[in-house]
Amino acid sequence: MAPHADASANGTALNGHSQANQPQGDLFTVNSPHVVYTDESITSAYVYRTTKVTRTASGSLQATPFETKYDFKVERGVPKVGLMLVGWGGNNGSTVTAGIIANRKKLSWPTREGTQKANYYGSVIMSSTVKLGNDEVTGDDVNVPFHKLLPMVHPNDLVLGGWDISSMNLADAMDRAQVLEPTLKMLVRKEMEQMRPLPSIYYPDFIASNQGDRADNVLPGGSACQEHLDKIRSDIRDFKQRNALDKIIVLWTANTERYADIIPGVNDTANNILAAIKAGHDEISPSSVFATACILEGVPFINGSPQNTFVPGVINLAEIHNSYIGGDDFKSGQTKMKSALVDFLISAGIKLTSIASYNHLGNNDGKNLAEQKQFRSKEISKSNVVDDMVAANHILYAEGEHPDHTVVIKYMPAVGDHKRALDEYYGELFMGGRQTISIFNVCEDSLLASPLIIDLALVTEMMTRISWKNSSDDEYRNFHPVLSILSFMLKAPLTPPGTPVVNALAKQRNALCNIFRACVGLQPESDMTLEHKLF
Repeated sequence: MAPHADASANGTALNGHSQANQPQGDLFTVNSPHVVYTDESITSAYVYRTTKVTRTASGSLQATPFETKYDFKVERGVPKVGLMLVGWGGNNGSTVTAGIIANRKKLSWPTREGTQKANYYGSVIMSSTVKLGNDEVTGDDVNVPFHKLLPMVHPNDLVLGGWDISSMNLADAMDRAQVLEPTLKMLVRKEMEQMRPLPSIYYPDFIASNQGDRADNVLPGGSACQEHLDKIRSDIRDFKQRNALDKIIVLWTANTERYADIIPGVNDTANNILAAIKAGHDEISPSSVFATACILEGVPFINGSPQNTFVPGVINLAEIHNSYIGGDDFKSGQTKMKSALVDFLISAGIKLTSIASYNHLGNNDGKNLAEQKQFRSKEISKSNVVDDMVAANHILYAEGEHPDHTVVIKYMPAVGDHKRALDEYYGELFMGGRQTISIFNVCEDSLLASPLIIDLALVTEMMTRISWKNSSDDEYRNFHPVLSILSFMLKAPLTPPGTPVVNALAKQRNALCNIFRACVGLQPESDMTLEHKLF
């Protein structure tokens, strides 16, 4: 069916063309007595092996191999999925919408460098591969597309909609963003002119005052209230019904908010935050209201901005309702480079003593971050990305020791979406030597972030169809409501309370890949390659 836009109401959707509940054809199958395929599901018996470490009275360490037997079940039917974006009319929202239309229609367009074809470059799910195993004849690696490990939704089939404080239709919003080539915009303009965001909630205290001139599409009331919560819930239900959807994912790609204060009795427990919303407390952020609405609707909510949307009360509510949440803050350019490079340097035994990061950008994100309270949210998310890597190496760093780390962001309207990121890494080498690494990274901010929106949506939806149990149990259960598996795409990964945060990029990707492999009964891919090393 050809793509079309349903212009029946505000929040009109970009409709996909998926055949709901139809299992995808398998690129590969696993030949194992521990893996069972049916039309409805894939089930696997899996042995998870790890190592427990005990500290003895003398101070030495005792390592004990340990294994747990799990069963995983994956629903093979691919549902019709809606993706609702908070901030749909922003740079990211308009860019990802245009990109999905272009890919669905297999568009190509002329540029100064030649003809450009639509693609999903920058998406780890759609544009990267994983090693399946080794060819039994040649011994060569056999690699498959990441999105073929499990029966995943294709982004071309997503139905897009959402909210925005600006009433601008998506075509005009795309022009305002100044991200895409004019020739591409002409090809997608007709569809996008018919798409208008639903009115959003606008609490001026939480975003920069310079955003007020965009706020012409807002619900009445300037602080949290029961009416706002009920309206967002109603919007989600209406969108699902109007587009005949099986599932919805909601993702925040709106402005960075200031941090919310954690106040006992207000936002520290599930009951308290529900009561605080009802009472109209002014320390409840818009993003927390959206998250609460989604949790109550049983709809996954992902936070792509750095603020503390998931205050303790929101996390508690998600646990009570067993509803998925994930965040925080898209990890696109500078921070992704930092989490890879710092991991490499510290793993190589080089002691980083300082990291200085400077950015300037001219898009609306930069404009919003020009105010100190909103910048502070971003500074926190960008500054903590090296903590686990430093803590892992007690040879280089004494307890409590940490590299000097500073982050600067400046708003420079002239550069638009072409963000400039400059980093200097300074470290100690052998016998008092010093090393300085400087990186100048020019990147198109929204073209890096948009594929992350797609990845977050696809992985989150996939997790709604994966369940597990101990091999001795009768009933399958869901993963923990806090989806730490999304950490590869996020600067400040949200983890279940009391569990460690992993920021090292390679570990994050391996976790995502290996959990998917476990679902089809495959062990984590080993890089030992003993078959090539033993004589």
